[in-house]
Amino acid sequence: MGWRKPTITASQIAAMLTTRIRFPVGRWRLRLRSLLLNPATMTAAIVILMAVLDATRNPILDLIELNWLDVRFQLRGPLVPTGAVVLAAIDEKSLDVEGRWPWRRSRIAALVDALSRDGAKVIGFDITFSEPNDNARPALVDQLAGKVPPLAIISPPLAEFIPESRLDADTDQALAGALARSSAAIVLGYIFYTSEASVGYALKQETIDQRLGRIAASRYPVVFFRNQETASVPFIKAYAAQTSLAMFTAAAASSGYFTVVSDADGAVRSVPLVIQAGDDFFPPLSILCAWHYFGRPLLAIRAGQNGVDGVQLGDRLLPTDEHGQLLINFRGPPKTFPHYSASDILGGTLPSGTFKDKIVVIGATAIGIGDLRTTPFGSVFPGPEVHANVIDNILVGDFAARPRLSNVLDLLVIVVLGALTGVALPRRSAVGGFVFVVLLVAVYVLAAYGLFVIARLWLNMVYPLTTVAMCYTVLTVDRYLTEERERKRIKDTFKHYVSSEVIEDVLAEPEHLKLGGQEKVLSVMFSDLVGFTSYSEKYPATEIIAILSDYYDRMTEQVFAHRGTLTNYNGDELMAIFGAPVEQA
Repeated sequence: MGWRKPTITASQIAAMLTTRIRFPVGRWRLRLRSLLLNPATMTAAIVILMAVLDATRNPILDLIELNWLDVRFQLRGPLVPTGAVVLAAIDEKSLDVEGRWPWRRSRIAALVDALSRDGAKVIGFDITFSEPNDNARPALVDQLAGKVPPLAIISPPLAEFIPESRLDADTDQALAGALARSSAAIVLGYIFYTSEASVGYALKQETIDQRLGRIAASRYPVVFFRNQETASVPFIKAYAAQTSLAMFTAAAASSGYFTVVSDADGAVRSVPLVIQAGDDFFPPLSILCAWHYFGRPLLAIRAGQNGVDGVQLGDRLLPTDEHGQLLINFRGPPKTFPHYSASDILGGTLPSGTFKDKIVVIGATAIGIGDLRTTPFGSVFPGPEVHANVIDNILVGDFAARPRLSNVLDLLVIVVLGALTGVALPRRSAVGGFVFVVLLVAVYVLAAYGLFVIARLWLNMVYPLTTVAMCYTVLTVDRYLTEERERKRIKDTFKHYVSSEVIEDVLAEPEHLKLGGQEKVLSVMFSDLVGFTSYSEKYPATEIIAILSDYYDRMTEQVFAHRGTLTNYNGDELMAIFGAPVEQA
């Protein structure tokens, strides 16, 4: 029978190499780790964590999301307003010409008269006239009137001069008269305080009720509730109002609050369209200006099971969140709306018809007296222009808003993006996984930005993208640690069977150890000590062990020197192969 060079399959090699492997960790611990620390469970844990953070509104992530919303506004760029809203600005030029603020009410009256003569349709005041003007001149006129009769001076011109001077000196009455006779609808502004602390002291209930009584005629006339108790709707509630004097509110067409709510970073991105004070609900300055501009159509609040649905203005529904706040679709940076200096209006230097059929918002913009706000387009944004933006949103109807049930949508996106990342990464190489995550993030960012620009929908970006980032980081670290553990296991397993150089070759190309029935031509060496059985019967065990130890050391050294692999020790027998698991010439 002829001799044939032996062949051995890769599966037989792997079986021989792993026959004697023993792990220090118990099998139950390996099973526990495989159940708890695998891509599926780690991905699920991250998704659950992010869902909880989204539901409880993590302040840090929310603040980042607000900044990313600002970036979307800035990338979108300015929009052209309708041109129906302009500002009569009490600016630096006005202060230079008219003197320091506050001005005498007679100058405000002259401003109202000038705007009315030029054809303004609505005049809104981002100013409150809450205290009487200093009327020292009327008192002087009264003193003069008291001195004239004892002097027995009979003079018709003097008799006419005294009442005319009294009328001219009473600047509060002059403003009230201008408001009453204006051809434009006058909307006065006032402030809502949300708490006693914001006022600085406790107000008497009588005072609170008195102030609310001044603006009672300007409350929402209709409130629609859909199977909902009023008390369960999360309206923003006010403690008290700081209104204009009764003589002014009675002369004006309406009064609306110019209170805005700042976000955690101090920026204004939305405005409350409804605030509850007592049992009544009140609209802001912006809505009342638009309401008069449209000819006073139906004005109503609509509330549903999830809170406030929006504000009905004629055939338009102004969308709000559950608290009744409208996300402002800012048109652009400061002075996107035309600013006209109040001094130019009073001086008559503007072309006739500048304000014809316009909504004119009167407010202070000068540094030091102006109501300056932080918005997505800057940190020095005039408060009156914030109201101009809201009014223009209402006129055009291009409202920005978060989708209804946005919390549910956020949760769905978190789950989908987290699941895609958790499923894809373990099946791809390190580079492939990185490319996949970058593409996934880019697709979602572009989708969120596109919806914001085209449909004016605000999708949350921080929570979903944080989910992807955490999944990628955790799974990548786990892969790295797993590969390191595998390298250590291979080294620990093979260090008694192959040389360190062969181990490094195997680690560099681990496919050499894969099962699959691959056949290779190998050189196999069998070594046996002649007469060892009879020798072992003559000498003690300690000497036999010393001989075998020396024998194995020398043979192993030679096998490793020739890049061989030890496969078996059996008494005095030794078997080694050459050519596997790493190819040899």
